[in-house]
Amino acid sequence: MQSPSRRAFLVGRRAEQPPWEAFLARLRRVAQGQVYEFSTTPGSARLVPTHMQDVYHARSLCQEYGVTLALDGIPSASRQDDMPVLWVEPGSAMARHDRLGADDPRWFVQPGCLIGELESAGLPQFRDQPPHLTVAAWLADRRSCDWALGHTADSGLVHALVLLADGTQANLGAFGVDNRKPLDNARVQAMIPRLFELSAPLPQAEADRAAFWDARYRLDALKPAPGQVVNLAHLLLGHGGELGWVEWLVFDERAGRSADRPYESRYGQRPGPDAAGQAQDAAVRALFDPGGLFPFQGQQF
Repeated sequence: MQSPSRRAFLVGRRAEQPPWEAFLARLRRVAQGQVYEFSTTPGSARLVPTHMQDVYHARSLCQEYGVTLALDGIPSASRQDDMPVLWVEPGSAMARHDRLGADDPRWFVQPGCLIGELESAGLPQFRDQPPHLTVAAWLADRRSCDWALGHTADSGLVHALVLLADGTQANLGAFGVDNRKPLDNARVQAMIPRLFELSAPLPQAEADRAAFWDARYRLDALKPAPGQVVNLAHLLLGHGGELGWVEWLVFDERAGRSADRPYESRYGQRPGPDAAGQAQDAAVRALFDPGGLFPFQGQQF
């Protein structure tokens, strides 16, 4: 009987699998959702997860193999050609949207729910928004979430559970004397002082509805207009898929854009953030994703 060592000598050792191929093979073994590979270099694929466990596996493998984890479906998404990328598309298997109670104005919403479904359900903040977008892509889109300075509460976003790059699940919501839930999470607790420090140079948001936010990440959510409260979930409005993966959201149907509000996006006229704004953006991203798991620029500015 031929020994394993002699058989290996005769046939040669099996060639080691390239990192991208090894990544895909492992992802296909553990994910219940569909995995599609694109013929690109240095490697590109799409995952349509069946449930959040698929996303947890994908995050871990992306971190291990140095693969960018990018949200699929964002309008004007930036090309990710400089390193391997896994595009994750929340589909119909992650598309629940239900009231929290029979008479409750708040809605539990999964990332794959379509904006058109939320508008049909009666949430006014989604009126005239692109109906084909998933709520995850809508939340990441700077144009859709271009709320006036200090008025991020008009989005109706109440709460978000977010998967951060290190695998931490962060509860982001209202923050103040009457609501300290974000402090239940040690990771978020460590981030909060630095976020408020970064927001300190910002002008106090007055009732100026003509003012717009020109940086990538909504630090103005920490200095809301009078009558509104600080809500850490609002940092995700227009985040470009660069800060984390949204597991689920809660929206309040009582919020929304006023019919008489003089609101028009000026993105076509904007030069983008100045040097100070870019430094603030870099500092916010470093808090959420210091290792660069998510795209550095997920959406064109």
